[in-house]
Amino acid sequence: MIQDITKEYADVLGIQNDLPCISIIMPFEPKMGVKAELRHKLKIATDKIKLELMADYSPEKAMPVLKKLQLVIKDLNYNTHKKTIAIFVSPTIEKVYYLDIPVEEKIILDDSFEIRDLIYCKKQIHKYLLAELNGNSTKIYLGNGAHFVKVISNVPDNIAAYKTDLPERVGNFTDSSNKKEILLDKFLKHTDKGLSLLLQAYQLPLFVMGTPKTIGHFKSITHNAKHVIEYIHGNFEEKTAPELYEIMEPFVGDWKKVTQADLLNQIDEAVSLNKISVGISEVWKTAAQKRGKLLIVEKNFMYPAVQGASPDIIYQYKNSVNNAFYIKDAVDDLIEKVLANGGDVEFVDGQLLKNYDSIVLIEYYERK
Repeated sequence: MIQDITKEYADVLGIQNDLPCISIIMPFEPKMGVKAELRHKLKIATDKIKLELMADYSPEKAMPVLKKLQLVIKDLNYNTHKKTIAIFVSPTIEKVYYLDIPVEEKIILDDSFEIRDLIYCKKQIHKYLLAELNGNSTKIYLGNGAHFVKVISNVPDNIAAYKTDLPERVGNFTDSSNKKEILLDKFLKHTDKGLSLLLQAYQLPLFVMGTPKTIGHFKSITHNAKHVIEYIHGNFEEKTAPELYEIMEPFVGDWKKVTQADLLNQIDEAVSLNKISVGISEVWKTAAQKRGKLLIVEKNFMYPAVQGASPDIIYQYKNSVNNAFYIKDAVDDLIEKVLANGGDVEFVDGQLLKNYDSIVLIEYYERK
């Protein structure tokens, strides 16, 4: 836990507030790449940091932190299976995180640490699933930036496969429209089961397109409504994959909007399963128990706090309390806890979580 010391006490203790702090955040997959290449990238980063440190700080302040950084890099674990490394070093603190979140490389020199910088460096992975439904068949695609590929499901994607499965009394219906309706629902139920399996594997935002009639039938039978970002109405049966990709562009162009809609869907699902903690106190308790899978917080939300009688309890810090040591921002500490225990963190716009006291923590569970 990183604690802050008030300026009044810092002056008394003779603590300097202008000491250099180094943050290095970069992809780090030694099992996927060549270790020598990773070491070379870290050397380049260290050389760059040395130049900037010597330009901005005196040798007395720069050299201790530079030497500490070199020792940290020397002792890195190249046997990790993680995707990312985050190194935070100051003359008094050293922290190394091996994380599963993909990031863009970033080096930060400042006089304080910002764990939020790690989240801001996360790569935005523009992936989504598209289910194109029509009265005769289903096509499912995986959108990934400029790539758009058809996904093979483990259930038949044509309605003809289910015609022989109709009960005899249905097969003898004289009202062919009723027979078609029942057959369509049966086909869409199997399609929905295939979607459930894909969503367990990919856990991505879902778009559904089709005629109003087909979408109406799908809505009446689906168990995946909570994953759908948007329904797109129209007849797309004859469209090729490149044409569907172009049609989807306006719907995924504002990726932040898609991401936030998907996060709200995930919150709704977690609420229905009672796998969510709401508000800073409950979120802190769950994180302390290492049960947090995904922390979602409004990006400008901060919470100065003091530690309670046990590690899973905190209280809001009041300036009137004469307390030299306090948690400058409990949200930063929460980010640190969740990431260190293998979870993930997402920031959203202010007021998006106004019904959840600005912060929620989704617990580990199997997505259905």
